Amino acid sequence: RWYNSSPVLFIEGIDDRDQAEGLIRAILLVDQPLDELPAEPEAWFDHQLTGLKVIRAGIEIGSVVRVDHMPAQDLLAIKTAETEVLLPFIKSFVPRVDLEAGLVEITPPGGLFEDVSEAVDEN
Repeated sequence: RWYNSSPVLFIEGIDDRDQAEGLIRAILLVDQPLDELPAEPEAWFDHQLTGLKVIRAGIEIGSVVRVDHMPAQDLLAIKTAETEVLLPFIKSFVPRVDLEAGLVEITPPGGLFEDVSEAVDEN
């Protein structure tokens, strides 16, 4: 469950506050099959998105290097040949994610990826 915008975890054998405080900022590892999908439609785990090719107007412009989880929305960190661009992970900017094809199709707003478009046009 959530408390003050933070997840709360109940662990068998951790019975008092002092024991629980010893686990603050602990890293929790979950054994999960790599090909398992989230229960919600149009949802993916970060590890499934990392490494996917990023396609804009039919041209590969980079790859997803990570997903940043922000309060307003998630951001895809996209590494291009020249830089890294953060793109809001919303349907209007990321209309298609195809895990089988290994790609993410994007339609970013004007101003993002402009340098990338120019570099692709020159090649």
